[in-house]
Amino acid sequence: MQTGQWIFGFNPVLEALRSGREIITVYVSSGRHERLSEIRKAAETRGVSLEFADAVFFDSRFPKGHQGVAARAVQKTYISLENLISIPLKRKEIPLFIILDSIEDPRNFGAILRTADAAGAHGIVIQSHRSVAVSPEVAKTSAGAVEYVPVSMVVNIKHAMREMKERGIIIMAAESGVHAPIWDADLTTPLAVVMGSEGRGIRRTVKDNCDFVGSIPMMGEINSLNVSVAAGIFLFEIVRQRYAKSSDTSRMKVK
Repeated sequence: MQTGQWIFGFNPVLEALRSGREIITVYVSSGRHERLSEIRKAAETRGVSLEFADAVFFDSRFPKGHQGVAARAVQKTYISLENLISIPLKRKEIPLFIILDSIEDPRNFGAILRTADAAGAHGIVIQSHRSVAVSPEVAKTSAGAVEYVPVSMVVNIKHAMREMKERGIIIMAAESGVHAPIWDADLTTPLAVVMGSEGRGIRRTVKDNCDFVGSIPMMGEINSLNVSVAAGIFLFEIVRQRYAKSSDTSRMKVK
């Protein structure tokens, strides 16, 4: 079998085909008929071969939730930090990035990718060690958003943060347990939001390199949120402030 990376799940495979990612082969369960025409049409448009496979093929390779759809694709590539930073400049947009400090759960990473796409973030920075990489499970949880949100993997995120600050990007640490409500901060400037790991939060050495701290006021007894949920709240407060300040709503799609 050809080398590459597996993608599984209906939406991840469909979005990989639509995005133009190089796909080797698409596999569909021989017993699956629902929405098969969408996959078939997308594969035919791209000139990608489609093969039918039995339940054993899928159950032996993928975790629960594969939906009887998978694809073998060329390995997802990361973007350089320099090219990542240049994206909003080319689009003439206010930069918005997410920096993940030691996020290890692929489901959280996938959920953050999905929210980042919805919020129009320009990309995500992750570290090459003690951090989850782009994987089939990440792609599945992202519902295909991994195909549209650029990810830069760096050796040291503190160095990446300093480089971003040199380009005029302000770094905000997202942290619980401090009195710094995000709606009191000006989030309309070029911005990168640092989200900490599931258990330890943002490392002290990373937080020391941030320009300011923002927090979500908590009304209940539990003083923290899942990191992917917190990322969504931060990102859409940024979106709210920016669209309140700007008359340009051309990119907004109301659901």
